[in-house]
Amino acid sequence: MIKPQKRISKKTGEVSYLFRVNLGFVNDEQIIKSMTYKPDKGMTPKQIDNEVIRQQVLFEERAKQEYQEQLQREAEQKRLKAKEREKQDDYIEYAKKHITFKELADEWIAIQENGKDMKKSSVQRMKSCRERAYPAIGDKLVSKLNYRDIKIFISSLAADGVNKFTGKGLSQKTQKHYLTFVSDVMHYAKDCGYIEINPCNGYKFTKREYKEVQTYSLDEVISILSALDEKAPTVYKLFYYLLAYCGLRRGEALGLEFSDIDYENSIVTLKRTSNYHVGYGIYTDSLKSTSSYRTLLLQPKIISLVKQLKAERKQQAINCGDRWIENDRLFVNWQGKPLSPNIPHKWLQNFCEKEGLPFHGLHSFRHFTATQAIANGVDLKRVSKMLGHSQTSTTINIYAHAVQQANEDALNCIANLIEKG
Repeated sequence: MIKPQKRISKKTGEVSYLFRVNLGFVNDEQIIKSMTYKPDKGMTPKQIDNEVIRQQVLFEERAKQEYQEQLQREAEQKRLKAKEREKQDDYIEYAKKHITFKELADEWIAIQENGKDMKKSSVQRMKSCRERAYPAIGDKLVSKLNYRDIKIFISSLAADGVNKFTGKGLSQKTQKHYLTFVSDVMHYAKDCGYIEINPCNGYKFTKREYKEVQTYSLDEVISILSALDEKAPTVYKLFYYLLAYCGLRRGEALGLEFSDIDYENSIVTLKRTSNYHVGYGIYTDSLKSTSSYRTLLLQPKIISLVKQLKAERKQQAINCGDRWIENDRLFVNWQGKPLSPNIPHKWLQNFCEKEGLPFHGLHSFRHFTATQAIANGVDLKRVSKMLGHSQTSTTINIYAHAVQQANEDALNCIANLIEKG
């Protein structure tokens, strides 16, 4: 028992006693419990002395009892944790001997579907990878799946006939989607303790140069837009004008709503994308990356088309009657539902064939916007921001030819200035 310390307050003159009890050592650290006791007013000195002794004895007994109970609780917690670890270790050992890639992949996909970490489009893409991944490696134990198994599977995707539509192998971009799927599942296996190293780590594809992107020329775009002005419905005029003037991705354009447009300042804010996946249908998703959330200037021609479309939409709803589904999207079908992403491609392809105009696909409008901006001296950072690229290097890699041409034009301009001077 440690002798009580008598204390007298300098401000109030009140007397108090500090009780301290030594409960032992833990990891060479002394465990001390303490409390302060204040005698009641009116007590005599002798009463105080007796009460101090009594309170100290009571405190020491209580402190020791509470400390013993604490030690028992901690011991029980350790025992339970040890038991849980044993169970976990037993399950991990069981999983190593029984859980296949297919079983773990289904578990991982279910987690992603119920969570918010992965975009819907990414989840759907991963789900589509099961069709080829499961027959190849689905029955293999996760603990036994190695780099060679994965290498053989990914390499097989490049073989002729794998792509049922083209009769060729899958593109390297698609092969990377499969590798990402397998790697994500194996990373989950590592987190679960079933494997120590993700066998996908270090997998490398043959480096390939960026192919020169196919794009519309300025004359071709002018011809297409002029023909649209004369013969196309407002909804299609607006769609292709947005692609050509703003360089939007197809899904970004389809995801636009009337509320995204600030008519007073002539700007549009991109907030979502509208996609389609086989077996899932049309769905709304977040944009490709954080940098894809951006605000773009709209030219008077586009603002005029938006207002015209809004007026036509009211009449469309009246004509459809009770079958109409109210929707704020710019691009909808006859019933008001979001327009299927494949329709704009097919419609323009048929239109260009009928009018004798070139058709290079929808994404080529985006390439046109970028190359024209670069060719006319717009700073690469601004072009990258306009396109919604996360890094300027992406813009440079994709539009290498346009960047090189702009550099040559700039150097030739400087040379001409020097030589003429």
